Amino acid sequence: MNAEIRPVKTAAEIGLADLFAAARQTLPGGSRTEALRLEAFDRFSESGLPHARLEGWKYTDLRRLVRDAKPLAPLSDASKVDAAVPGAALADLGLRRLLIVDGVFAPDLSDLASLEAGVSIRSATEALAADESVLLSGAERDPAASLNRAFAASGVVIAVAPDVVLERPIHLAYVTTTGTPSAMFTVSRLEVGERARVTLIETHEGPDLSDYQVNTALQLTVADDAEFDRIKLTGEGAAALHIATLQAEIGARVRYREFGFTTGGAVVRNQLLVTLAGKGTDAQIHQASLLAGRQHADTTLVIDHVAAGSQSREVFKAVVDDEARAVFQGKITVQQGAQQTDARMMARALLLSDEAIANCKPELEIFADDVQCGHGTTTGALDDQLKFYLMARGIPEKEAEALLIQAFVGEVIDAIDREDLRGALSRIMTDWLKGRG
Repeated sequence: MNAEIRPVKTAAEIGLADLFAAARQTLPGGSRTEALRLEAFDRFSESGLPHARLEGWKYTDLRRLVRDAKPLAPLSDASKVDAAVPGAALADLGLRRLLIVDGVFAPDLSDLASLEAGVSIRSATEALAADESVLLSGAERDPAASLNRAFAASGVVIAVAPDVVLERPIHLAYVTTTGTPSAMFTVSRLEVGERARVTLIETHEGPDLSDYQVNTALQLTVADDAEFDRIKLTGEGAAALHIATLQAEIGARVRYREFGFTTGGAVVRNQLLVTLAGKGTDAQIHQASLLAGRQHADTTLVIDHVAAGSQSREVFKAVVDDEARAVFQGKITVQQGAQQTDARMMARALLLSDEAIANCKPELEIFADDVQCGHGTTTGALDDQLKFYLMARGIPEKEAEALLIQAFVGEVIDAIDREDLRGALSRIMTDWLKGRG
C-alpha cells in the first residue's frame, strides 16, 4: 500500500489561502475572470511557493525567503503622494508618467492629456470588470505567475495603433507608500501595432523601513515591423520582496530592446519570457544589477526562437558587494522551424567581497541544425593590476574601484539609444557607488 505524501504547508502558504478566500469576492472581473482566478489559485495550492527543488527556482527558494503572507495593501489616498517622488531620477526627461500607487492605477495623478491619435490608456481594473482578457496567460508554468493571476486587480491597459510613433516615452511609475506590511498584485497589458515605435520605462520604488511584497506582471505584444524599447528600474525599499513577470510575444522584423537595472529590494526576481514569433526579428536584452548588504537578485530569462532568421543578444552583468547574491538563469530555445537563428548569451559577475555570491546558469536548447548559437559566463574580482595602475597615478583606492566598476557596467548602459536615459542611469550608478563609502 502506497501512502500519499503531501508537503507540509508553510505559514505563508496557509496565509495566502486565507487571503484569497477573503478577497476573491472583491476582486474585479466577471464569471470568466473569476474562473481563471480560481483555476490559478488551485494550481498554486497544489505546487505551493516555489522552492529550490524546482529547477527554475533553484537559487531563489521562496519557501525559505517568504515567512508570511502580507495583507493586501489598503486603498491609499493618492492625492497625498508627493508628485515629485516617483521616478525622480527621470523627472527631467519629458516622459508621459502613469502613476501606480500601492498597486492601484491613479489616473488623476497621471499624464493622460493630449494623447497621440491611435493611443489608448485605460485602467486594468475597468478592463477586468468588463471581463476582458487582462490576466497573465501561461500562469500554469510558474507558481509566482499563478499568484499574480489569482490576485491582480489593477494596472494599466495600453494600446498603440499601427504606424503611431510615440515622441514621449511612456513611464509606468510604481510607488509604494504604505508603512505597514502589505502585498500588491498588479497586471498591465501593452499592445504595439504594426510599424509603431514605442519606448516604455518602468520604475519601482518604496520606503526602506516598510516590509512589503510586490508581484507585478506585464503582457506585451509587438506586431510586425515595429520598434520597441523597454527600460525597467527596480529600486524597491531595503526590506521589500519584488517579483516581476514579463510575457512578450514579438512579431516579424521587429527591433526589440530590453534593459533592466536592479539596485533596490531585499529579494528581487525578474523573470522574462520572450517569444520571437516572427521572421527576421532583432532582439537585444541587457540586464545590470548593483547589489550590497544581503540583497538577493535573480534574473531568469527564457527566449524562444520560433521563426527563421531571427537574432538575439543577451548580456547580464552583476556587481556584488558584502554578502549579497546575484543570480542569472538564461535559456535560449531554438525551435525546429527557426533555421538561420543567431543567438548569443553572456553573463558576467564582479565580486567585491569574499562573502559575495554569483550563480550564473546559461543554457541552450536547439532543435534546428542551421543555427549559430553560443553562451558563456565569467565571475571574478576587480583587476588588481588595473586598480594599481590607477592608484599609482594618484587616484584614491575607492575612486579607482569606482572607475573600474563604472567601466564594467557601462557596456550594458551604453546599449540604450537615448543619451538622456544613459545619463540618468549613470547618475543612479554613481549614487550607489558613493554609498559604498
